Amino acid sequence: MGEEVEAQEFTRADRTRHREKVRRCLDVFARMLREARFDTDDPMTGLEVELNLVDDHGDPALKNTEALAAIADPSFVTELGQFNIEINVPPARLREHGLSTFEETLRRSLNEAEKHSSDVGAHLVMIGILPTLAEGHFSLDSITANPRYRLLSEQIMAARGEDIRIAIAGPERLVTTADSIVPEAACTSMQLHVQTSPDQFAAYWNASQAISAVQLAVGANSPYLLGKELWRETRIPLFEQATDTRSEELKAQGVRPRVWFGERWITSVFDLFEENVRFFPALLPITDDQDPLEVLETGGVPDLAELRLHNGTIYRWNRPVYDIALGVPHLRVENRVLGAGPTVVDMMANAALYFGLVRALAGSERPLWSQMSFSAAEENFHVAAEHGIDAQIYWPAIGQVRATELVLRRLLPLAHEGLEEWGVGADERDRLLGIIEQRCLTGVTGADWFAGKMHARSSLDRYDALRTTLMEYRENMHSNEPVHTWS
Repeated sequence: MGEEVEAQEFTRADRTRHREKVRRCLDVFARMLREARFDTDDPMTGLEVELNLVDDHGDPALKNTEALAAIADPSFVTELGQFNIEINVPPARLREHGLSTFEETLRRSLNEAEKHSSDVGAHLVMIGILPTLAEGHFSLDSITANPRYRLLSEQIMAARGEDIRIAIAGPERLVTTADSIVPEAACTSMQLHVQTSPDQFAAYWNASQAISAVQLAVGANSPYLLGKELWRETRIPLFEQATDTRSEELKAQGVRPRVWFGERWITSVFDLFEENVRFFPALLPITDDQDPLEVLETGGVPDLAELRLHNGTIYRWNRPVYDIALGVPHLRVENRVLGAGPTVVDMMANAALYFGLVRALAGSERPLWSQMSFSAAEENFHVAAEHGIDAQIYWPAIGQVRATELVLRRLLPLAHEGLEEWGVGADERDRLLGIIEQRCLTGVTGADWFAGKMHARSSLDRYDALRTTLMEYRENMHSNEPVHTWS
């Protein structure tokens, strides 16, 4: 959720001053792009995973403060809900066995964290939406104590001017309302970061957008919300609705949503930051004293704090990131498409598919996005979120095709090529992409496994079935066996 901020109120003057500062940051950012001031020599990749906390029965445990104190590892941080925490995995280079390093680090850290958090009655679960959440968990009482989260909720609700309405229809239908953004906390994701040069950023972002539907189809893992079976990746419509600052009238006027797929292919990273400034008012108009132009002209690296904070409140599924490491600025694409879980090795397989495909497609002589409308990519995205591994999506030169067939026949070879270009060894490629292949052949994702178990328990009370299935899921999660092999 970004950096911590203090509890405060904002005046009209605060907003005016902040808008001016954001635009000044944008001008400085444009100059930095022109002057090639970014780290591009040896790109890194990164990984973050948001986790749920449950009690011994599988119900949400509102204990992230106690759990973090018990874990006592700075890699673990708070998230929006008291039933959430997040782990930030140190970045790695793929050519240096980065995927295996991510896997080993994540397994070791999660096992250690589980050992300590269980002492306070909180167990870790990696799943896109915690299926045992009930409407009572969506109250303001569930927000984490960090003032940023309550402030953000207040600003979103004030901008909206009315309660949030959640309406999602799948095999079953859910309609509910919320008086805060706590429903957003139900969405726990795996976030993949890929560093790139300014010259290549547009290609990596466009590629990420184009393959996001494929990621969802083969990685769906959130079929239940508030006791209802909905989309295979229910996180997508839930997050889009839970953080929407628009009233129905503003939607009708074409005002852009803050959870946004976007509306066009880009030619520069500047396009995305400029759209953020042009289309979206600030939710957190906090202004600091640093003059970014003065810092740049005296040989320093400007924080661009206002531009970064603003960017952090616009939830693109593939988000641009400006950051500074060891005094040198760099750019990343943050891929936010997938839910967490089911296992660490499943997530690493998803990561291998993503990193491989974006590398191969970004370097293509005839870019995929030159053959495909942006609206087709967006439609693919929502179709894949709804139907998961059974989705039929559009692909250039093929037309409508089952996602699994597309992956098996065309995209897995591309992902192998891309990983090879990253310097990933054959054994690592074969092991992880082999998991994607088997998912496609068996038709089993985390969402399909969970829904199948629930259907077999249809005679039970719905929440009893959800708890029982979640406990079985959690046991399998600790085995680190890929979900397509679960009984």
